[in-house]
Amino acid sequence: MKNPPITCLGVNHRTAPVEVRERLACTLDQLLSAGAPSGEVALLSTCNRLELYVCSPSNPAAVQAEVTALLSGATGVGAEELSGHLYLHAGWDAATHLLRVATGLDSLVLGEPQILGQVTDAFMQATDAGSLGHCLTTLFRAAIRAGKRARNETAISANPASVSSVALALAQQHAGDLTRRRVLVIGAGEMGRLTLKALHHRGVTGVEVVNRTFARAESAAAAFGGCAFPLDRLDERLALADVVIAATGAPQPLLTEQLVAQAMAQRPQRPLLLVDLAVPRDIEPAVGDLPGVRLFDVDDLRGSLDEALAAREGEVPLVEAIIAEEVVGLQSAYREMSVRPLIVDLRRKAEGIRQREMERTLRNLGAIDDATLGHIQKLSQALVNQLLHDPTVYLKEKAAAGEAGDVEMAREMFGLT
Repeated sequence: MKNPPITCLGVNHRTAPVEVRERLACTLDQLLSAGAPSGEVALLSTCNRLELYVCSPSNPAAVQAEVTALLSGATGVGAEELSGHLYLHAGWDAATHLLRVATGLDSLVLGEPQILGQVTDAFMQATDAGSLGHCLTTLFRAAIRAGKRARNETAISANPASVSSVALALAQQHAGDLTRRRVLVIGAGEMGRLTLKALHHRGVTGVEVVNRTFARAESAAAAFGGCAFPLDRLDERLALADVVIAATGAPQPLLTEQLVAQAMAQRPQRPLLLVDLAVPRDIEPAVGDLPGVRLFDVDDLRGSLDEALAAREGEVPLVEAIIAEEVVGLQSAYREMSVRPLIVDLRRKAEGIRQREMERTLRNLGAIDDATLGHIQKLSQALVNQLLHDPTVYLKEKAAAGEAGDVEMAREMFGLT
């Protein structure tokens, strides 16, 4: 089957460092406000990637130029700098890439389960924005289905190896037994809650949670046996902490060099370990240069994955088999989609004939009551639907099987050329 008109343009943890990725952080609404590219559009944005999916009749090179200019305009990152980090997937390569992303095969942590929810969120946001059509809707549904199958039919996500668990493994490696440390989690969103859950599973008690919205901090802390504090007490809690995990969605760093320096002045003999999971970063890079402070960001997690990854790698062939099956189904769906214009034209022509014949019949019948008119309308509609049912099914089946010649023949047969 020929390539579908799908292009994926993006950056991820392999092609761009965190300082570039954080500058590219944006939403679909922001991109659409800056001037949407032609065609269907969806944006997948996580701490480790930003990918724009476009379904457009334009060739991939034209889409790349258009999207690069759009991202540059929306984020302020120069097009030349941006192009040095962007990757391009087109056609079936783009479709397969999204399925690999949704199943966790392209994640920083192999099999990371959170990515499926993020792909689903990207689909829902694009749906709400009205930027999707049949092409990307079909693709994202296939990707979500593949992700669910990978989680249910394989052990790719069975062993704990999420970004949050890897962050805690790194923290324990450098700070020692976390059950003997004061741990502060900044942020009560998805990543913050996952971190709290991982701490709870490790038996770490007395964890503190700071969040801009205090109610969310209270809810997260209550769920995992922690204590909640408002953001305006961050400096106070920072001075008491041994380990800090930062994972907010704040656009600017919350932990500045000055704030951390002030905290360290109150505890000169005690080291402080900071792990920044946020993109854009929650912690200024200069903080890592302060005496007694060790700072790690999401890029530092690459070398800190535990033995769970080895077990997950054994599941990769099973996941790839699921992806291959879903691609076959996707190919059939796109072939079937290719016949929709013919079916629409066929039904439009049939409806035109029905209405003309109804008008002629009603003129010949003269005055009739509303009930009789309703029966005649239903009869004519039923005849059209039943006559077109078998040809419609036949055309869809032939298209799904890749027999496009019958589609062209049908156009000639029904006078739709």
